[in-house]
Amino acid sequence: MEKQNNFKIVVAITGASGAIYAQVLLKKLQLLHQQIETVGIIMSDNAKDVWKFELGNTDYEHFPFTIYKKSDFFAPFASGSAKYNCMIVCPCSMGTLARIASGISNDLTTRAADVILKERRKLILITRDTPLSLIHINNLKTVTEAGGIICPASPSFYSKPKDFDALAATVIDRALDLCGINQATFRWGEK
Repeated sequence: MEKQNNFKIVVAITGASGAIYAQVLLKKLQLLHQQIETVGIIMSDNAKDVWKFELGNTDYEHFPFTIYKKSDFFAPFASGSAKYNCMIVCPCSMGTLARIASGISNDLTTRAADVILKERRKLILITRDTPLSLIHINNLKTVTEAGGIICPASPSFYSKPKDFDALAATVIDRALDLCGINQATFRWGEK
């Protein structure tokens, strides 16, 4: 079957709690490979530690995607000319949010986010923290005004998820919808 679209996606995984969201995202991207040309992954050291602690594995090493080092400014998506359609930061720590909101491109995650915003492409931040301080709220506002989309890791329950993966998928499916990727998922009011 031919690819329907040529989505080029950057996934940045930060050290915020919520590694299950990143795991579900990578699994879904793997399943939706018909629509995706390439996926580039950036993981912070803290993200790897949190993944191991929360999920008890290093499965991020086994997905068929390229993992770029956080200091690799030669990664294709460090430039707008590579034409990546979308970037999802999942989960997005408040520190990463602050650096993106301030335009501080001190690593590949923040540089890629800066590129996505300047090229007017889709930046989706799956933020994972509570409660929020006024600093966080102002940073969320700044990113939104710059064209980013805030998609909090707030799962929904109306689909009656059966386990943690299905619960996390309620957030991930929304993010994939925001990217424009076609998928079978629970839709309110549909059977």
